[in-house]
Amino acid sequence: MRRLKVIISYDGTHFSGYQVQPGERTVQAELERVLAIMHKGEKIKVTGSGRTDARVHATGQTLHFDTPLAIPTDKYSKALNVQLPRDIRVLSVEEVIHDFHARYSVTGKRYRYIWSCEPVQSPFRRHFTVETNGVKPNVDAMQEAAKAIIGTHDFSCFCAANTSVKDKVRTVTTLQFEWHGEELHMVIEGTGFLYNMVRIIAGTLWEVGVGRRAIDNVALVIASEDRDKAGKTAPPQGLYLEKVFY
Repeated sequence: MRRLKVIISYDGTHFSGYQVQPGERTVQAELERVLAIMHKGEKIKVTGSGRTDARVHATGQTLHFDTPLAIPTDKYSKALNVQLPRDIRVLSVEEVIHDFHARYSVTGKRYRYIWSCEPVQSPFRRHFTVETNGVKPNVDAMQEAAKAIIGTHDFSCFCAANTSVKDKVRTVTTLQFEWHGEELHMVIEGTGFLYNMVRIIAGTLWEVGVGRRAIDNVALVIASEDRDKAGKTAPPQGLYLEKVFY
C-alpha cells in the first residue's frame, strides 16, 4: 500500500465546500468518486489539509490517500485529471512516507483574499473577487491595523460562533496587502486558522480601510475575545487557500 500526497487546485464556485456533505456537490466527493472508478469500486478515503467553505477556492490544497495501485505518480496525475470535472485540477502527485498526514503534518498555511476595486467589475472575475463598486480603501490604515493581528493570540473574536473548537489560540506570522492592478490582495500566513477566521479578518480590516473602524480598535477587538465586536464575515468568493506548508 502506497501513500500519495496530492496538490490540487479548484474553482469553488459550484461546490458546497471541500468536505463531503450528503446530497451536496463537494471537492472531496468528486475525488473519491474518481478514485473508486480507478480502484474497481473500492472506496478510497481522501484526507485533506482542512476544509474550505462553499464558493471558496484553492490554488494549493493538499491531500493524501492510500492506494494499492502501482501507477507511476506522473501517470496517476494524468489519470485523475482525465476523469475529474474541469473545476478541479491535480497539480502534482508524490509518493510519501506512511507517517505523512495531510492534516496533522501541517506546519502552516497561506491564504489570499481578493477585492476588485474597479469602477465596474469584470464579469469574468465576479466569481473570483469581491466587488467594491469602485471603492478603494486606505491600505496604509489596513496595514497598520494588521500589526495587532501578527503574533500568537486567542482569536475567538475572529472565529465563527458555531464552531466546536475549544482552543482558539493561533499564530499569524504574515499579513500584508498588495495591489495587483485594480485588485487588492490580502495575503495571510499562520500556523493554523479557525473557522471563517480569514474572512472575518478581511471583513474587519476592510472596515478600517473605508473609515468605519479605527486602526487601534483591532487590538481592542482581539483582547475582547468577542466575535460580536469584530467585522462582518467577508464573502466567500474572494478567498483562496494558496499553499499548505509541511
